[in-house]
Amino acid sequence: MKIYSVLFVFLWLMVPTSWAQKAASEQMAITAMDKLFKDSRFTNVEKGPTWTYDMGVVLEGIAQVWSNTADAAYFNYIKDWMDRYVDDQGNIRNYKMTEYNIDHVKNGRSLLFLYKVTGDQKYLKASTKLYEQLQSHPRTKEGGFWHKKIYPNQMWLDGLYMAQPFYTEYASLMHIPAIYDDVVKQFSLMESHARDPKTGLLYHGYDESRKERWADAATGLSTNFWGRGMGWYAMALVDVLDNFPHDHPRRAELIQILNRTLTAAAKFQDAKTGVWYDVLDQGAREGNYLEASASSMFVYALAKAVRKGYVDRSFQKNADRGYAGLVKEFVSSAGADRIDLNRIVEVSGLGGTKKYRDGSFAYYISEPIKTNDPKGVGAFMLAASEMEFLKGKKKRKPVAVTLDNFYNNEYKKDPTGKPAPYHYLWDGQDNNGFSLLGRIFEQYGGNLQTLRTKPTAEKLAASDIYLIVDPDTEKETAKPNFMDQQTAKEIAKWVHKGGVLVLLLNDAGNCEITQFNSLPQQFGITFQTDLRNAVKGNQYATGAINIPPGTNIFHKTKKIYIKEISTMLVKEPAKVLVADSGDNIIVTAKYGKGTVFAIGDPWLYNEYVDGRKLPSEYQNFEAANELVSWLVEQTK
Repeated sequence: MKIYSVLFVFLWLMVPTSWAQKAASEQMAITAMDKLFKDSRFTNVEKGPTWTYDMGVVLEGIAQVWSNTADAAYFNYIKDWMDRYVDDQGNIRNYKMTEYNIDHVKNGRSLLFLYKVTGDQKYLKASTKLYEQLQSHPRTKEGGFWHKKIYPNQMWLDGLYMAQPFYTEYASLMHIPAIYDDVVKQFSLMESHARDPKTGLLYHGYDESRKERWADAATGLSTNFWGRGMGWYAMALVDVLDNFPHDHPRRAELIQILNRTLTAAAKFQDAKTGVWYDVLDQGAREGNYLEASASSMFVYALAKAVRKGYVDRSFQKNADRGYAGLVKEFVSSAGADRIDLNRIVEVSGLGGTKKYRDGSFAYYISEPIKTNDPKGVGAFMLAASEMEFLKGKKKRKPVAVTLDNFYNNEYKKDPTGKPAPYHYLWDGQDNNGFSLLGRIFEQYGGNLQTLRTKPTAEKLAASDIYLIVDPDTEKETAKPNFMDQQTAKEIAKWVHKGGVLVLLLNDAGNCEITQFNSLPQQFGITFQTDLRNAVKGNQYATGAINIPPGTNIFHKTKKIYIKEISTMLVKEPAKVLVADSGDNIIVTAKYGKGTVFAIGDPWLYNEYVDGRKLPSEYQNFEAANELVSWLVEQTK
């Protein structure tokens, strides 16, 4: 009965958000928004909230929950907190650069997230202040960032997480390639000094001067392997790789360090519970305990590393066991749609003045243990999000999903003034991007790619699904690429062999339709040069389209929002899926072994999927999930 009870709780927490029971990541987010940051450090009106990395860990978890659910409440929570710190000029309240505290850089990830979604310059300006701290931040003689100015000559595992993911993301955004070598240096320096050759584990801290009482006189190392310290380091590695160039010659070094780190962590995963101890290698020692934040961090790093292909898939079993252990050992119900996370060590450090932290075993187990400490709550949301993501993905065969960037080939200036591709692209996190649609495709087994050249038979051969969105007009692009008959026939042959073609056009004022029609006409579809659903301001009802029953695509979706669209004329083999007032809105076609889906609007871009703009009655996010599921099924 005990085994069945544990299994029930585990499965209960893994239920998708579309069911009555919310997923574990969302339940933890609701708890965080309800219970955290309510103490005097954050509620003092006169002084303002404390600028602390705890906040950033939680907000990063909530950002993942927003991506999973498209519930604007989560995005607004992140924005509301950062707006309490950042003014219109990008000044950060209660942040002092001259303290040179590496922890204070952490929240830069939330600032960059808000900048990429909203485009508001104040977040970029605030991010630049944190980047400037790193430019003058004191370093060891070898070039490693000090943990804090008050801890001279010291590198701690914690610091890699606090600075390096932000540092790398800023480098990617602002085109500063020299940073990438510096990032590798930080990880390699920490590993070269702190890694124990026998266990593979990393000691918590390193003092280059060997002057601290906690530092070994010969090595400069602290004396124990702290679980959350190694958890910070592992999370830093998987997050840095998100923005580290794939073609950089030193990327492989980071992946090798990650493999060594996760191999060591897996070796010390508790055989009975699947989670990790506060002091990693001394599980049997009296006073040691299973600890929730380190366990969450290792599950997150393992699951994400497997999903991204950084480590062998055999590590999946470690992630599965770890997550089941998290649920059993640390999670308890906190009421409707809420959970608590228990047994989180509040803090652990080295040195100091008020209470000297000597790095001994006795010190680590003496620190207070809390329920719902932010470090654990944020890490659990990240771990649960990854596991929920993998749960959907690992049941499906990989599908190559290719997005056109040849017929839709627009540019705008990036933050540095350089022209950069934009508009309906996978990496676009702003209103015009497809980042959420791409994430949904990935959750259904999609491997995302972009085709920036003409779609020949050879180029399409490696694709299962091909999306063409909003072909350019001369108004949008100086030298647009127009569809031609030969290319249309090649794409049609690819569909006939089993390809799945998705056509998301636009109204004639914003999309080249006449020449492009040579492609959809291969399947009995002609886009008209009309304008339907011309919405003014927030008169959303003008863009409402009701979805009839029996479409075999949209099972739960009842109403969607699409604005300024072109309608279609239809003949065999095309079939009308959704019509409204005599106009054909959504059309599909079976062509040989392949499938075509067509609509006269790019309608699944972030602005109308992410929940921030549309009233809740419109189900574009749900429709995106159902459409992607259907498209993937057609590839069989």
